[in-house]
Amino acid sequence: MKIINSYLAASIAAALSSVPAFAFAAEDTQDTKDIEIIEVSGDFHRRTLNETTSSVSIIDEDAMQQRHSQHLQDTLNSFANVNFSGGTSTARFIQIRGIGERSQFVDPVTPSVGLLIDGIDYSGLGSAASLFDINQVEVFRGPQSGRFGVNAMAGLLLLDSTAPSSDFNGQFQLSAGNYSEAMGGLAMGGSLGALGNARFSVSQFQQDGYIENTYLERDDTEQRDELTARFKLDTELSKDWLLQTVLHYNDVDNGYDAFSLDNTRETLSDEPGYDRLESQALRLQLSYLGFDNSRLEMSVNYLDADTGYAYDEDWTYKGIAPGWEYSAFDAYLRDRDDKTAEVRWVSDEPENLFGVDSEWVLGLYYYDKSVQLTRDYFNWDLGQPSIFNSDYDSKNAAIYGELTQHWSDRVSTITGLRVERYDNDYLDSRGITAEPEDTMVGGNFSVRYQASNDSYLYATLARGYKAGGVNGEALGKAKDQELEEVENYLLDRSTYSPEVLWSTEFGVKGRSADGLLTSRVSAFYHWRDDVQLKSWVNRNKSFVGYIENAAEGTGYGLEAEIRNQFTDWLAIFASASWLQTEIEGFVTEDGTDMTGREQAQAPNYQLNIGFEGWLGENFQWVIQADAKDEFYFSDSHNQKADSMAVLHLALNYHYQDWHFSVWGRNLTDEDYEVRGFYFANDPRTGYENEETYVQYGEPRRFGITVSKSF
Repeated sequence: MKIINSYLAASIAAALSSVPAFAFAAEDTQDTKDIEIIEVSGDFHRRTLNETTSSVSIIDEDAMQQRHSQHLQDTLNSFANVNFSGGTSTARFIQIRGIGERSQFVDPVTPSVGLLIDGIDYSGLGSAASLFDINQVEVFRGPQSGRFGVNAMAGLLLLDSTAPSSDFNGQFQLSAGNYSEAMGGLAMGGSLGALGNARFSVSQFQQDGYIENTYLERDDTEQRDELTARFKLDTELSKDWLLQTVLHYNDVDNGYDAFSLDNTRETLSDEPGYDRLESQALRLQLSYLGFDNSRLEMSVNYLDADTGYAYDEDWTYKGIAPGWEYSAFDAYLRDRDDKTAEVRWVSDEPENLFGVDSEWVLGLYYYDKSVQLTRDYFNWDLGQPSIFNSDYDSKNAAIYGELTQHWSDRVSTITGLRVERYDNDYLDSRGITAEPEDTMVGGNFSVRYQASNDSYLYATLARGYKAGGVNGEALGKAKDQELEEVENYLLDRSTYSPEVLWSTEFGVKGRSADGLLTSRVSAFYHWRDDVQLKSWVNRNKSFVGYIENAAEGTGYGLEAEIRNQFTDWLAIFASASWLQTEIEGFVTEDGTDMTGREQAQAPNYQLNIGFEGWLGENFQWVIQADAKDEFYFSDSHNQKADSMAVLHLALNYHYQDWHFSVWGRNLTDEDYEVRGFYFANDPRTGYENEETYVQYGEPRRFGITVSKSF
């Protein structure tokens, strides 16, 4: 623990101490045209990473390959103040600065952290985030509702696949590893003549998983079978009109058998579950480029996603205990249809508005999301299998704008505002109906000072929001049981209100004149009103979750990143964070007052630190470590995940266009937890003792990857 805290302190101190070396220099003394400048694609205007006025991190394709990242979850531990929860085969829900959902079962959920892939909203569908041919991953921390709307109250993750070009190029990749892992990918693109420039990629990933089911004598009940295909086409319809087309297809057919009564990687389930996604998506963006200093962007998105999530509810088999003949399987099948339309008018160059050079954005947004749920489960109240159905239609409309004003060569302000209205309709097979609706306001105001060519200081005040919803399953179950005391309690919680997040942030971002040292540091304080937290009813064989509004919550912390290229053959990089959070005014259904406690999924520190080196021109090595403090699994009980530290290594050989890599993750084979529950669930003890049950992250991993660019 002392070593990890020392790494954290050293990383932040190094980042802070490096800032004066360049952040306040009058002018850069070296030509920076040969220095790679990282651009952020998720901003309204394409800006460099250091120009952004919030805490943003980016990892590129090379950094993903150094960790042998096949899925978004393989990168998340390298980001400061970013966490994820298990309970699925791959990370579906993500938390930023301790804010974010951990699961979804019956009722609809609005994600606190959004996920965009090529401009298509996959929020809540994290299993779609495979990383082959992804150019970069961008993480936006803090409220992003002003730019991205209802699904980005706490932040956003944005994935961009490689853009088409006129030159024919591509890559193929083959990989093999332990646990019967095999991966193959092919990407290629170029000019298609009058049709424009295109890029196509396809990848297939397979693995047996890390669980041994001793009852069924199988080692593949957590197998992964994931197919991803993406297509991009940029077509110049004329000198002034550009049509950009994106097509996605995902077929994820994974097993799910994560929890053991003995808290090991050996399970006893007789009906292992699954975690599936089949989705098709289309995005069309038509841009008019005929204006002198601005462009008009009109886009429509369509996403059809069929998901299946199921598990062995009792985690065991008939006969495990004398007289034990209970067996149950719980399955959630969702059909989700998203339709999005957006019109955006964006300036390309600063114009003089009211005597000030300004850049601006004005947009209209419409989002229609329809989700049909079929739940196939064992109904304890009826003593037999049952089917539950619900329909949830959510319609959102918004108007937004952003104005960047350059008051001098060094001082700029950025003002953003978004007004969004949601009207939702809920109906289920128990006869529960609800129509939550409200108008929400978000936005930001930032002041930015440019200290030198690529060094900035900024201060930002931002407001984010998340829509309210309905607790249909909890209310319906209470009515089914006719338990007056529980029913009256839940009737008052049949719906819950929108949540609001305010955040203040101060940051310094800079690069030395020679480009060898980069550093970014941010400090923030946020406060939440009407905090949406998960609670549970556990009475008379009722174990059902619902969301209610706590009074408020607060958090503050630091994030720091640094990279120093010591020599041509050695570099150090680090990302570190510190976080303090607190819940206020949250009392669980059993009367436990959680006021003053930290939020769930909010570790006090996180750290990624590594070294990258070269031996000659062809051989590269990368060693890095991830560390994370302990954190609460849930807001409704006080069980924790242990702190963790894991080590990764990659040995790479480059020869012309070939790339050979031997890699390892979690080389010390540490068991660390990614999800936890606390309840009585063991028939061998007669359900007498409440225990903590955990899902572990990946064990020791190693393999080899071969790729070729052409």
